[in-house]
Amino acid sequence: MTEAAFRSEHDLLGDRLVPADAYWGVQTLRAVENFPITGLALGGHAHLVRGLAAVKLAAARANHELGLLDAARADAIVAACREILDGRLHDQFRVDVIQGGAGTSSNMNANEVIANRALELLGAEKGEYSRLHPNDHVNLSQSTNDAYPTAVKIATIAGVQELLAALELLEDAFADKARQFRTVVKMGRTQLQDAVPMTLGQEFGAYAVMIREDRQRLAEASLLVHEINLGATAIGTGLNAPDGYAAAACRHLAAVTGLPLVTAVDLVEATQDVGAFVHLSGVLKRVAVKLSKICNDLRLLSSGPRAGLGEINLPAVQSGSSIMPGKINPVIPEVVSQVAYEVIGNDVTITMAAEGGQLQLNAFEPIIVHSLHQSVSHLRAACTTLTERCVRGITANEEHLRTSVEHSIGLVTALNPRLGYATATAIAQEALVTGAGVAELVLERGLLTAEELGSILRPERLANLTV
Repeated sequence: MTEAAFRSEHDLLGDRLVPADAYWGVQTLRAVENFPITGLALGGHAHLVRGLAAVKLAAARANHELGLLDAARADAIVAACREILDGRLHDQFRVDVIQGGAGTSSNMNANEVIANRALELLGAEKGEYSRLHPNDHVNLSQSTNDAYPTAVKIATIAGVQELLAALELLEDAFADKARQFRTVVKMGRTQLQDAVPMTLGQEFGAYAVMIREDRQRLAEASLLVHEINLGATAIGTGLNAPDGYAAAACRHLAAVTGLPLVTAVDLVEATQDVGAFVHLSGVLKRVAVKLSKICNDLRLLSSGPRAGLGEINLPAVQSGSSIMPGKINPVIPEVVSQVAYEVIGNDVTITMAAEGGQLQLNAFEPIIVHSLHQSVSHLRAACTTLTERCVRGITANEEHLRTSVEHSIGLVTALNPRLGYATATAIAQEALVTGAGVAELVLERGLLTAEELGSILRPERLANLTV
């Protein structure tokens, strides 16, 4: 590039050349140089970028309302923020998602992009900060320590809402299978051993309930994230923010986002405490654990298909081996479990980052943000994939299930009330040794008539179904 292709910007450390067409400035440039950590730019986290724009828009309106910001600058800032909320300029958010400085680089990246776009809207050149400044105007009445966590919470809520929608679809898919398999009798298992009969519908219905309960817990946890500290400025004292700013900023931010946001009662506490993120991460871990448990079950139930349990068939979505012709692997449950392991690891990261916070500020929010974003977005994608590529296409091997029930010694448990435990145990032992069926042995011994046995072993009775 030629000299004319750059503009000179100044900060605490001196002068630097910035590409003339860039909306970001010198502080973003230094952050990009300082934090080459993940290669993942802030612009790839659309919810967070929109959260930052929403905060800056609300702040501009509050500052104008309180007489701190003139109409021309306020309108330009609001218009620039609106463009970012609409998806523009996200490529200008260049800093790495993991960074030192408690999020200052992310905040300044937003301040610079918004300031330079606002300058254009005012008919000025990028970098002409005497007319509209990233710190003096876009960041007016704010600190990174209240603007950034508030933006993070808005982003987190948006991500959780998408995850909740994906969980609801997964729950519905399991519920549909529960209805489809309502009368398909099979053997239930405890400790991987035959237990007592149930229906495949009951098994899948339990999965639907598990997902529904986690969805409810996640919705409850997200309510804690609606409490914000905007107006706290540096450490919660509200220094350099005028009286009434916190309430006005929260009101405008609620209007912009459509969220029932509230200002924390104690801003000093709210500025240093990340407990809401720890709690939310714990619930995400619960969701992950449950999902992986369900996926483990699906893999077991579909194993074989001839040398394993082979009770259900998962949709064949790709070839399973480069050497074994015809092999199909349960790749969708496998990938979901891997996401679950990641979420569990992220929870440890978030826990340690929260514990590492010192005195009036937690400097490690960027890694909390990154970890939460991964957990929420990857879980959403995993749920969607599991629903669409696996659960909806599951079929049952009904004849195999019926045969398994008829030949299982677990069937004898249903005869306990009529035969007594000792006699039932003897029948079970003989069936195990000889390979004969439980019903066959009961009839041979004359313990029950065929009619009595048929009544006791009716599928709906075995599974305790209500007809």
